[in-house]
Amino acid sequence: MSGTRTVLLVLTSHDQLGSTGRSTGFYLPEAAHPWKVLSEAGFRVDLASPAGGRPPMDGADLTDPVQQAFLDDPEMARKLDATLSVQDVDAADYGAIVYVGGHGTMWDFPGDRNLAGIARDIYEAGGAVAAVCHGPAGLVNITLSDGSYLVAGKNVAGFTNSEEAAAGLTDVVPFLLQSTLEERGAKHIGAADWEPNVVVDGRLVTGQNPASATGVGEALVKVLGDGS
Repeated sequence: MSGTRTVLLVLTSHDQLGSTGRSTGFYLPEAAHPWKVLSEAGFRVDLASPAGGRPPMDGADLTDPVQQAFLDDPEMARKLDATLSVQDVDAADYGAIVYVGGHGTMWDFPGDRNLAGIARDIYEAGGAVAAVCHGPAGLVNITLSDGSYLVAGKNVAGFTNSEEAAAGLTDVVPFLLQSTLEERGAKHIGAADWEPNVVVDGRLVTGQNPASATGVGEALVKVLGDGS
């Protein structure tokens, strides 16, 4: 396990929900809740995005004290205003990477080679890879040094086809996350719509939906702690 106590949260830079005219972005609770768990466990948290700078935000509920605390925290506010560009990130600085969800990830995470390379390097150095909700869109094209897909043969969770249909976005998103994970050889383990569901397979931690965000953080702390 990598010795660093720093975790990289990656947020989407994509702000358009297909051709609907609606905006999207990273889903705030899926960043805030893992951040709270990780920071309380003593981890430093950095923020990055494909384009760098301030990313578009979606799903904010400021009646949730955790989301409000994330936005009010001076260090996180500074980092959110100027997220690192993934092309400038050194994977060796991090013991884990977390792909935060939000529908925007479906457009800019899968094809970003720099982002995939960061996760591969962290994983192959003994670190952990985590993702929640639509965040696993960043996992579908990660290949390891032997050419195999990172998710091949592994148990994973992610936003289900059923949840995408319930959201009315099956025909809007560029691909279905559950189906594509399965095409890459992953064993997708789904729960009922909107119910918490966290799946851990070695150093790969995935969560199905927003309700799984805290659980992803908790599971990641356990994975990282086990190797310290």
